[in-house]
Amino acid sequence: MLPTHCIAFAGTELLAKGALPDVVRAVKRALDNGAEQSIAILDLVTSRPVEINFIGTEEDVLQRLPRTQPRAAGRPKLGVVAREVTLLPRHWEWLSSQPGGASVALRKLVEHASRDARQADLMREARDSAYRFMHELAGDEPGFEEASRALFAGDAARLKELVAGWPAGVRDHLLELAQPAFAPAGEAEG
Repeated sequence: MLPTHCIAFAGTELLAKGALPDVVRAVKRALDNGAEQSIAILDLVTSRPVEINFIGTEEDVLQRLPRTQPRAAGRPKLGVVAREVTLLPRHWEWLSSQPGGASVALRKLVEHASRDARQADLMREARDSAYRFMHELAGDEPGFEEASRALFAGDAARLKELVAGWPAGVRDHLLELAQPAFAPAGEAEG
């Protein structure tokens, strides 16, 4: 599935950033004008590569993009999926004694755990996205290895210092992606 928003670079120059159709138009024009540098299109949130078939006219390319479907009125279905869970007998005993039974108790436990881990998950997702972006666009930049270490160590100041000389578009987007990966001042991971 294609992302709704992405970013494109021609080499290390920012080419376009925004809604997928707008970025696709900008990339198609660059390709049609004989862009000499390789062009990378990345998901704006995850930094995963986005594959687009640029054969044909701009209109041909845009027609191949998936259309977003308007949401139907009413409440969306829950989308419950049955899967196997293996637990010890004492776990099953406890679950069966809970109001609503095992399924309700498990859903409540998962919801609670996912809320508790949300900040750590967001930080990890931001760090992983920033690293994918660095690896894709800045793997040959000076200080790449040290910048990677600073990112994974959670050292925002060091990362900013190490990437200061990188191309502006790459540096700015990297720092924007990485910002949520760092714990707010005063919060130490424990």
